[in-house]
This record gives sequence, C-alpha cells and structure tokens, in this order.
Amino acid sequence: MDRLMDLPATQDAAPVHVEHGGPDGGPPIEFDFSTNACPLEAPAPVRRALLQADRRHYPDPAYAALRELLGAFHGVAPGRVLPTAGSSEAIRRLTLAARLRGVQQAWVPQPGYGDYRAAAQALGLSVRPYASGEALLDGLTTHGAAPALVWLCEPCNPTGESLGAPFWPALAALAGRGHVLALDRAYAPLRLEGRCPVPPAVAESAWQCFSPNKSLGLTGVRAGWVIAPADDDALRATLLSLAPGWVLSAEGVALLEAWTLPATQQGVQAACSRLRAWKRQQRAALQSLGWVQQPSVTPFWLARPCDSGLPARLRALRERGIKLRDATSFGLPGWVRLSVQPPPAQQALLQAWRDSA
Repeated sequence: MDRLMDLPATQDAAPVHVEHGGPDGGPPIEFDFSTNACPLEAPAPVRRALLQADRRHYPDPAYAALRELLGAFHGVAPGRVLPTAGSSEAIRRLTLAARLRGVQQAWVPQPGYGDYRAAAQALGLSVRPYASGEALLDGLTTHGAAPALVWLCEPCNPTGESLGAPFWPALAALAGRGHVLALDRAYAPLRLEGRCPVPPAVAESAWQCFSPNKSLGLTGVRAGWVIAPADDDALRATLLSLAPGWVLSAEGVALLEAWTLPATQQGVQAACSRLRAWKRQQRAALQSLGWVQQPSVTPFWLARPCDSGLPARLRALRERGIKLRDATSFGLPGWVRLSVQPPPAQQALLQAWRDSA
C-alpha cells in the first residue's frame, strides 16, 4: 500500500486559494462524502438549545458564564478559555497574534488543512510544510533557532491519522524554545480507534483549538473556543484584543453550552459507535472496487480510486448528487478524501461509480 508520508513536501509562496468540502455552487448534494461532519442528527439537548437560543438580544460580550462552563468542562481556569467563531477564525486570529509577537515562520502539516498555510501567507510568514512527525522534529531542530508558530492537527485532516505516541515527548522537549504550539482538536471527539496520544504536559503548553460542530453534524453553526496555556498571559491578552465584538452568536453560545452536557457527550459516543460499523462496511465496499485506502482513526480517510480519469468520474458523480473531496488541493492528485455515510449513501456511491465506468 502506498504511504502518504513518502510524498515530498513543497513550499509555495503563491497566494493560497483554500478549498473545502460541502456546497460548491452547483446543484444540491444528496449524498455528501466531501465533508468531515458527522452524518447523524445532533443529540436532543443540542437541538433543543438551538431552538431556544435568545436571538432577540446580544450575548454577553465577555461570555463570562460560557467561559466558566467550558473551563469547568476541561478543568481549567475560565480566563484561559477564549471563545471563537470556530476553528478557521481561531487559526486566523492566533496566526495574527503570533505575527504581532514577532514570529516570522509557521510550520504546517502537509497534507493538511489549507487555512493554516493561508493564514500564515496572508501575514507574510515563511511557511515550512512537514510531512511527518519526524520531519517536524528534524526541522525544528535544524531551523528552530527563531520562534515559530507550529500547527498540529490531532487527529489530522485530511488523513484521519494520529501522530504516534513517541512523537509527543520529543515535541515537548522542543516546545520551550519560544515556539507557539497550536493544537487543532476539531476531530478529537470523532476518534473511532485508540486513545488520544497527546500527553497532558504537551496539551498544557499548547494553544488548543476546539470546534464541536463537526462532531454534532451542525457545521452551519460557527462556534468554538481556544484553551490558552497557563503561562502566556501576554499572548492571551493579544488574542482577546483581536476578537471582533460578539464573536459568538446566540446560536453559537447555545451550541457550546449544550456541548458540555453529559447527555450530549453520551449522544456523541453513541454516534461514534454507529460510525465505526458504517466505516467497516464502507471501507469493505471500496476495497471491492479496488480502491487503495489509507489507515485512519476517524470517520474520514484518504483513498485512491484505481482510475486514471478521476476528475471526469468525480464530475459524473457530482451530476448525480454525490460529492467526494478531490484531494488535489492537498497536494495529492488522484486521491480523494471521503467521510463515512449511512448505508443508502454508500450504495448510491457504489452504483454511480459502476455506472460511470
């Protein structure tokens, strides 16, 4: 099986056009494999909270009650919790805060979420891509004299893979050199296999970005938070000062409050149980088509259909209301990223693929 870590990493100074899954301006998508959102309905407490959200009034601009709630949920002081309008907004704001501190380079996973690179390039930071944990450690050792913004996504998008346990203690040894360590945890609740490998010491030294809307299947509600390290009051103050007024809407506050409820967490765990079964079924079906598939601990992964005319095949699928995420923008032409979908969607994909042969 091909290993993605063998692919060369490149550095490109050209402006980045970030592509995403989901709506693309075309006809309605009936079966959407292109986003990483959970395809199941959000737990009942979350749905009720959104319906009852007070849209008549501004939320508290300081979000004091929400920060208290999220702080208790994570076992940290409320002052370390900084509300955001989701991960993408957190990425932009944290990159700007690091730039104002004087950071001039950013390390980003490749393949990885395009907003890391785009945010860095928009502010004139030098972008250094890395293709594996080992490559990152080697790069920080070789080029790490100057402080850098270091992005990690655990588990990673688009691969769905998790960095190995030996990587993290080695990273902790380098983290004290003035680097801004940023840990994107958007997909942590969707981990279907194994345990989170991030040691508490690394998490405590990192800027941890959370956004539960994908786990809840509610990507239209843009809401999240950052947990700041306990010992970086200056950068925390900068990040707060850069936030727009009312960064969270009433719906965003309602979603995050409901996220902390035990019933919501139980609902997410139940959804993950169903996704595990559907994932096994979907991977077996794609294997029957001869697709090469990368390992993954999440309900999304990278696959390479055995077809040289992939763009045309993807267009044919799109015309039938089925969308997969072309991985070319990740630097992986010939590959797709796809998410677990319910059995009827899987059957529709298999039939459409065979029909377009």
